[in-house]
Amino acid sequence: MKTDIYGQQVYSEADLCDFFLQDPSRNLNQVLVEKSIQFDEILSVVNIPNFKAYTQSRLTPAQFDEEKQSHWYMPDEYAQFDIAKWVLDQCNDEAELQRAGDELLKFHDRDMFSLLQYLKYLVDTMRQYNIVWGVGRGSSVASFVLFLIGIHKINSLYYDLSIDEFLK
Repeated sequence: MKTDIYGQQVYSEADLCDFFLQDPSRNLNQVLVEKSIQFDEILSVVNIPNFKAYTQSRLTPAQFDEEKQSHWYMPDEYAQFDIAKWVLDQCNDEAELQRAGDELLKFHDRDMFSLLQYLKYLVDTMRQYNIVWGVGRGSSVASFVLFLIGIHKINSLYYDLSIDEFLK
């Protein structure tokens, strides 16, 4: 395996064979592979699904990063999820509704709703598989919305933390 200038992991045909031999049921659809025509022929004979062929991009690393930030790999149900409504539904009183609404406006102004949808997907997935994560760290604990989603366990309203500490 090698890493390209964008930080993507690119696997060789030998790496892919090792993956398949270790766990034939492993989903390798998103794996980037430097592959040859011969390898494609072998895959079709043994009925292994096609993989994503690696091609070097002509973008600069900064352009590549900007392009990738616009696409989050999550199930469609989360990509279409009304995160604002869900967050507001989690609020128990007027103070929570006001704080969540103010934060959601700031997230919206920064075009960060996709991030919130992804974080909801991430937390749901970690809960589903009983994965433990931290109680909270750094400026993220200033966000009441992230508290409601479950990213951290620090109620910023209780500790009177300003959202401006997070979204600078």
